[in-house]
Amino acid sequence: MAVVCCDNKLHSPMYFFICIFSFLEICYTSVTMPRLLIDLNSDDKIIPIPLCVAQFYFLFVFGSTENFLLSSMAYDRYTAISNPLRYNSIMTPRVCIFLAAASWVCGFLAPLIPATFLSITFFCGSNIIDHFYCDFSPLLHHSCATGGVYIVETTFFSLACLVILGNFIFISMSYGLVMAIIANIPSPRGRRKTLSTCGSHLTVVCLFYGSIIYMYVRSDHSIPSHIDKVVSLFYCVITPTLNPLIYGLRNQEMKQAIKRITFTICKQNSLCQL
Repeated sequence: MAVVCCDNKLHSPMYFFICIFSFLEICYTSVTMPRLLIDLNSDDKIIPIPLCVAQFYFLFVFGSTENFLLSSMAYDRYTAISNPLRYNSIMTPRVCIFLAAASWVCGFLAPLIPATFLSITFFCGSNIIDHFYCDFSPLLHHSCATGGVYIVETTFFSLACLVILGNFIFISMSYGLVMAIIANIPSPRGRRKTLSTCGSHLTVVCLFYGSIIYMYVRSDHSIPSHIDKVVSLFYCVITPTLNPLIYGLRNQEMKQAIKRITFTICKQNSLCQL
């Protein structure tokens, strides 16, 4: 984020979205990772119900926002490849800000109904959540409101299909059109260069959707399984850990910008010589 802000050559729509995405990843991991690290090093694993519901809500707020933001980034890459001459006139700063703001607004609204249900429901039976964070399935499994469980489960499944599958289909269609454009480029070097501009984003999409589709696009959420905890590690821990490496170390422009900024800092402090 600091590199994008400081380097003028990175002031483009693509890096604007990467900057927003990086901030989102900080928020996303902050919901679960601090609590997970505390629980791993403490015998006191008690979490109050309001805090548990808040953890559930904000995890799905940032997760839903990430879905919409990945769609915005896919649209940005499609526009850059399909309309390179009109790219700057289409992806204006106003359009970029609108797409980013819309992603955040939709993200905050998406999990509102399930979170409201969990905040007013009563929990009974065992008070042990078989998970390392307050996910929907473990909380629903302990709910005493048997009459409303089916309704809220159906609502959650419908929202998951709308947010996850809807954005995944949009991203798939965008990259399908991109691949068709790349296939018509006569030069192999031109095809590789064009494909490299969206390779990082495509890698992140595959890692992210490979796990969340299994987790949430299914009809039965009332019975949590041990496999859920393993899969949850991918989109809560592993994928956010890999994303800075994917967008940083695999990006030549980013690496060159880091070198320029490092050299400038060293020069200002008289630590480097030409």
